[in-house]
Amino acid sequence: MLHARALLDNPYDGHTLRDVIDRTETLTGCAIERAYVDKGYRGHDAQNPRRIFISGQKRGVFGVIKRELRRRSAIEPIIGHLKADGHLGRGYLKGRAGDAANVILSAVGHNFRRILAWLRAFWCLILTTLTQARATAHR
Repeated sequence: MLHARALLDNPYDGHTLRDVIDRTETLTGCAIERAYVDKGYRGHDAQNPRRIFISGQKRGVFGVIKRELRRRSAIEPIIGHLKADGHLGRGYLKGRAGDAANVILSAVGHNFRRILAWLRAFWCLILTTLTQARATAHR
């Protein structure tokens, strides 16, 4: 999760895209080559509209772009988990500052779960390798 932010009121998705791309580029230090968005971002105000691909788009979609656009559907379950497990469906913290904190804490929690899963897999790999090395050494 690279960027998470609570937005005031209920802005149109397309009007938030430029700000999200700019903030993500600033945060990562890397330029975003392509962005894959859902149909809620039609009429967006991004700086380079030819690098924004909307789901269901046919024109200009081929090869790598087509494959990456299909990969975009893997993001939807993550958003669902954030809403369910991260308690984003309903805000329990008071006010707009509470809403902002809830979004950030949910994103941080998601990232920590991913790091812990990676560490668990890495630790299992190390233990398996050590066990195999010890078993071959005793023969």
